Amino acid sequence: MDSHYALLGGAPAFNEMVPVGQLYFPSWERYETAMRDIFNRRYYTNQGPLVRQFEAELQQYLNVKHVICVVNATIGLMMAAEALGLKGKVILPSFTFLASAQSLQWVGIEPVFCDVDPETHQMDVGHLETLIDDDVSGIMGVNLWGGACDVQALQAVATRHGIALYFDSAHAFGCEVNGKKIGGFGDMEVFSFHATKVLSTTEGGCICTNDDELAARLRNIRSSYGAGNPVSVVKTSNGRMSEAQGAIGLLNLEDFEANRQKNESLFQVYQRELEGVSGIKVVKAAGVSRSNHQYMVCQIDDDVFGLTRDELVKVLAAENINARRYFYPGTHRSIGFLDNPSGAPGKLPVTEHLCQNCIQLPIGALVEEDMVVRVCGLIRGIQACKDQLKSAVVGL
Repeated sequence: MDSHYALLGGAPAFNEMVPVGQLYFPSWERYETAMRDIFNRRYYTNQGPLVRQFEAELQQYLNVKHVICVVNATIGLMMAAEALGLKGKVILPSFTFLASAQSLQWVGIEPVFCDVDPETHQMDVGHLETLIDDDVSGIMGVNLWGGACDVQALQAVATRHGIALYFDSAHAFGCEVNGKKIGGFGDMEVFSFHATKVLSTTEGGCICTNDDELAARLRNIRSSYGAGNPVSVVKTSNGRMSEAQGAIGLLNLEDFEANRQKNESLFQVYQRELEGVSGIKVVKAAGVSRSNHQYMVCQIDDDVFGLTRDELVKVLAAENINARRYFYPGTHRSIGFLDNPSGAPGKLPVTEHLCQNCIQLPIGALVEEDMVVRVCGLIRGIQACKDQLKSAVVGL
């Protein structure tokens, strides 16, 4: 009677793969007009009028003094470390996208991995305190899942030890902490505008700061020949955002609140439909008064649910549902960081646990509420015939 599941011989639940990311994009008519204007101006890059306008509108929206747009967030994180003059070691969570730590390696800094809180998945401030020594020059907080770190506690630690604090806020555009927009905390914050983010320029990102000197350094680092007020910098890059990216960013910024509200509605349907499913815990955005609901993440207790997270991912993939392991295997277990002593066995128990049981479900532009209902119905049904499906997964 369970043959309707794809792994048991049935047809997939969806004819095409349901994507996991955001993938919001402006309408064709608005996009076409913007691109024609760029070609008519013949100004394609190098701090063009659209990028400058995008920066100005972001400054107003985020209520920050300076926004410096960049080609992608990884370059932005590298530039942030350079502008802050960081050296030696920087503490960050391992439970993050690999680029957070790679940005430090690129500029010759040793990452020190901190564990995260088991409930919020945000940086564990208590563990952080134990990692600070004379070689630590900064803390990189990572704001996950449309939520936020305990920004006040992190700032207190950084101030007490006289070290820099900056944030990888790739997940957090449009989120608020006690009514204040994320973007103005710490010495600076870095956002991603990748297509998987709720505010997209297809690729891209920005760095936000309220410090005039840091902003001047960032603008001179971003350009391969310097820009704006001349200040001394160690190196320059080519991190400039293109006019095409700026155009898409402006259009998607106009649409942002509608897109955020759609995410919130989809998230609420997931919460409702998965309530009472044993062994599945919906992860709610922590530390914020307003979330962008950019991610729909669950934790799977395989002893209770009956399948492991990885087995569930395979069953859903056969149904054309692109659920993902997130983050896996953990930065400290990735090539380039395997010998890092802060990630040695037993050092990051919560991170290790979450890397084995977190799953990201589809949410965003190409997902509708009826699709969420179907996905959740499939998950309930999968649990009901877990033994047959487990055998099918083992046979793959």
